[in-house]
Amino acid sequence: MRTAEHTADGEDPPWGEVTPEAARKLLVAAVEAFAERGYHATTTRDIAGRAGMSPAALYIHFKTKEELLHRISRIGHERALALLTAAADGEGTAAERLAEAVRCFVRWHAGRHDTARIVQYELDALGAEHRAEIVELRRGSGAAVRRILLDGVRDGEFDVPDVPGTTLAVLSLCIDVARWFNAAGPRTPDEVGALYADLVLRMVSAR
Repeated sequence: MRTAEHTADGEDPPWGEVTPEAARKLLVAAVEAFAERGYHATTTRDIAGRAGMSPAALYIHFKTKEELLHRISRIGHERALALLTAAADGEGTAAERLAEAVRCFVRWHAGRHDTARIVQYELDALGAEHRAEIVELRRGSGAAVRRILLDGVRDGEFDVPDVPGTTLAVLSLCIDVARWFNAAGPRTPDEVGALYADLVLRMVSAR
């Protein structure tokens, strides 16, 4: 049976790349706990209990709660970067590639909104070294969107006087979906993705 998160972006079941199975269960439990209670209010005991393990078992796979958050954040940011880079490198006009980038990015933030909220809004809880790594991934995502916008300006498709500012606006618009999206609401991740793609093209005055 395909889960809603699976169909949101077409990749394998969430966290399938995390091994062994016990580590994956702990990571899934951490995502649930962080999404429900916030990073700082969640204890390692909470996470272990959700995974059906003892607190001591958690430290076999993750040295600290912060290391768990870093693993979640890194995987999430790598996935987001891959989606945006694939769109930027794809075929088609700048408008077509921008629409695809926004559709995919928004679908991911809606279809995996619990994960995305942690990935996007718990950055300050990371240690300095881990935070620097994630910031670099975020810069890569910004660069992918900026590249599409520059292509559109060069080709006369877009009217964008401030490319850096517009890049930030596009990313912020997409990321905010994770904050409000409700799986029980009236729109599916695909529908929200299509809506936001249209809004962004209007924003850049795509011809």
